[in-house]
Amino acid sequence: MLPAIETFPCPNQDKWQDTGVIRIIFPEFTCLCPKTGYPDFASIDLYYLPDKLCLELKSWKLYLNAFRMIGTFHETVTSFLFNEIKTRLSPKWALLAGDFFPRGNVNTTVVFETDSPRPKNADVLIKNYRPHCRTY
Repeated sequence: MLPAIETFPCPNQDKWQDTGVIRIIFPEFTCLCPKTGYPDFASIDLYYLPDKLCLELKSWKLYLNAFRMIGTFHETVTSFLFNEIKTRLSPKWALLAGDFFPRGNVNTTVVFETDSPRPKNADVLIKNYRPHCRTY
């Protein structure tokens, strides 16, 4: 069973509009390959524009750590995490990327983004971000 994702009321909610963006990087995500049972390592990168709720970081860390012994495909777990964020936070906008370390010389990055317009400052965070999982 996965631990609960906790939230808290967004401070200064009226000031966020479409210019403020929160970036949360979790560079030590681990799950198991469902085919081989070998560990897969990834950086889970979350960008979001809060509406009424913000993500409590300790609960997010514990939640992500709970996947260490779960067998799942990269695409499946990234989609699942994205849907959890949408459900729990109901953000105005969100983007979640699972950037998985290369295995067998193949690197996988899975990205999900809400349909709502991307906030003005989001591109600054996304473009200036260097992936953690590249070996070259």
